[in-house]
Amino acid sequence: MSVTGKCLCGAVRFAADAVDAEHHACHCSMCRGWTGGPMMAATVSGVSFQGEENLGRYKSSDWAERGFCKQCGTSLFYHLKDPEMYMIATGVFDDSEQFRMVGEIYVDEKPTGYAFAGDHPRLTGDEFLASIGQS
Repeated sequence: MSVTGKCLCGAVRFAADAVDAEHHACHCSMCRGWTGGPMMAATVSGVSFQGEENLGRYKSSDWAERGFCKQCGTSLFYHLKDPEMYMIATGVFDDSEQFRMVGEIYVDEKPTGYAFAGDHPRLTGDEFLASIGQS
């Protein structure tokens, strides 16, 4: 599946190939601080951006960075450097109806004030890091 999306103001646009319609919610303190709540994101490959001059990148760890629009502040993606992988926030796709939540990560950091329904895997931070070889 190939899809498009943009930030709130439209200064950054993207096209992505091989978009996974299954998405995950991350409850880590960094994602919650960055988005104001859990980050829901889908893995993509072959992503290209228009408006790169408006695209900010913040190195949030030794292995990843986060992308945002410098104009409107929209949180766009989490970029894992090794293996090379982009996880784009599902809310910035032009059509976000296609996504289905299949898992949650960093559930050990999730505040008690909300919970997602459904029977899907819920990994702690350590379990997630081990799953991507970053333990």
